[in-house]
Amino acid sequence: MKKNTHPEYDLVVFRDHSAGTTVLTRSTLAASSTQTVELDGTTYPVVDVDVSSGSHPFWTGRGRVVDTEGRVEAFNRRYGNATSKTAQETGGPRR
Repeated sequence: MKKNTHPEYDLVVFRDHSAGTTVLTRSTLAASSTQTVELDGTTYPVVDVDVSSGSHPFWTGRGRVVDTEGRVEAFNRRYGNATSKTAQETGGPRR
């Protein structure tokens, strides 16, 4: 294997401030991180993230449902009257 072709793969802490969680894992992002954090007496590079499984609405169950009406009902509400009106005007559906 050629030397100096792959980035370093080392332990990194991903920190989510909104949920107050930290995850220690391996990543290639360690080289770009300048901040550090101490966990269990060892210092690791830290990467701050905006969203993690601890703060994402899907994983926390705090998600909101935007569309409470089904897709078929929405289609019928929008186009149902126009379709039946056109069929009545032309003498019924074409075959």
